[in-house]
Amino acid sequence: MSRRRTCVVVLSLLLLVLGTTVGQAQAVGYRYWSFWDLTGGKWTYATQGPSTARPSDGDVQGFRFAVSADSQDASKPRGDADFASICAKTPAQAGRKRVALVIDSGTAADAPGGETPPAPRTVCARVPADATTAEALATVAKPLRYDTNALLCAIAGYPATGCGDQVTTPHTPSPTTAEATAKGEAEADSARHGPSLGLLAGIAAVAALGGAAVWQTRRRRP
Repeated sequence: MSRRRTCVVVLSLLLLVLGTTVGQAQAVGYRYWSFWDLTGGKWTYATQGPSTARPSDGDVQGFRFAVSADSQDASKPRGDADFASICAKTPAQAGRKRVALVIDSGTAADAPGGETPPAPRTVCARVPADATTAEALATVAKPLRYDTNALLCAIAGYPATGCGDQVTTPHTPSPTTAEATAKGEAEADSARHGPSLGLLAGIAAVAALGGAAVWQTRRRRP
């Protein structure tokens, strides 16, 4: 095999490895409602889902609809509203609690095709003392839609269809319930932290193959 042919073969194999990896790296985003807690004036990704979280009177929680790979790059609810401003016109009642909710439907870039996201809004839910966040949300933002795994799919009817859908084209999340996040963790990790082990192993294999071919070529020369 000539040196020129050897280089062409090696380059072709390398491009095949890179092309396969890039194609896989594109499918890392999911379109879903993420769930947040406001603590000390900062949004933090909730450690429980809304169906199990039981906020206290005075808590502020948020929902953000967007495309993201995982909790590390999820878009946060926008705005700087706090409990005092959101629940200012909702007096306390014995045996009940007030939960301030921020509902941010995201941007047009994150919306499913043909849909327009409603404007962000805040609302104060006054509910029984043992109510979950999902129950509080149901009192102020119907209709809610869930899938068979109890994943929150729509708030106040938005979006009309879909639930945690995978976005297979390159996407830069805008400045986004924990259940859907798990789907994208493995793929997102390689996208964030550089070349995957598969890519590195593939490059090493191609390099080894190329080196062997060159060695064989030199060996055969008189």
